[in-house]
Amino acid sequence: MDLLCALRGALVSGVGGSNGCATRRAGELVAVLACCAGVSGDLQAQQTAPEPQGTRQSVHRLASVGQFLGGAAVGLGLHEGAHLLFDVIFDADPGIKRVEFHGIPFFAITHRPDLSPRQEFVIDSAGFWAQHATSELLLTRRPRLRHEHAPFAKGLLAFNIGASGAYSIAAFAQTGPPERDTRGMAQAARIDEPWIGALILAPAVLDAWRYYEPDARLPVWLSRAVKVAGVLLVFR
Repeated sequence: MDLLCALRGALVSGVGGSNGCATRRAGELVAVLACCAGVSGDLQAQQTAPEPQGTRQSVHRLASVGQFLGGAAVGLGLHEGAHLLFDVIFDADPGIKRVEFHGIPFFAITHRPDLSPRQEFVIDSAGFWAQHATSELLLTRRPRLRHEHAPFAKGLLAFNIGASGAYSIAAFAQTGPPERDTRGMAQAARIDEPWIGALILAPAVLDAWRYYEPDARLPVWLSRAVKVAGVLLVFR
C-alpha cells in the first residue's frame, strides 16, 4: 500500500510541478518502479524455488517402493498365469477356489481331477517353471542386478525367491491346503512331498547366491541343472 501511495504521489507531482520539480519527481518515480520490480522478482523467485532435497528423496523412495511391489505383483501374475495356460492347453476346466493357509485366506486356480499324472504334474509345476525362467533371464542378462537401481526387476526376483521358499517350507511340513502345488507335484510324480520342497528350494537359494555374488560360477550351473531336473520329472 505504501508503494502504491508513493507511486501515485510521484505521478501527481511530476505532472503538476515545474520542469526541475518534474525531473526530481521523475527520478522518484523511477526509484519506486525499480523497487516494485525488485519486490516482484523476489516473489517470482520464491514461487519457482526448487523443492527441498528431503522432499525429492522421499518421492524417489516412494516411487522405488511402488516399482518394487509392481515387480512382485508381476511375478505373482506370471506364476498363476502359467498354471492357467496349461489348464487351457489340457482343457482342464480351470476355476478359482478360495483356500486358507493356517487362517490366512488366498485363492488357488483349480482344475478337474481326472487328468493324467503327467498333465497334473505339468500344471502344478508351471508356476515354478515361470519363476525359474524369469529369474534365469534376469540373472543371465543382468548378473550385477544387485548394484543397479532397478526396483521393478528386484521385486520380480524377490517374489520368485520368496515364493519358492514359502512353498518349500509347506512341502517340508506337508501342511497347507490340499490344492498346494507341491502336493500335486508329489502325487503326480509318485515321490514324497519333502523331495519336491527341496527341488523348489534349491534354485531359490542358488539364485540368491548368484544375486549377491555375481562373479561366482558354481551357483550358475547348479541352479540351471536343478531347474532342468525339475522339468525332467515330467517323464518319470
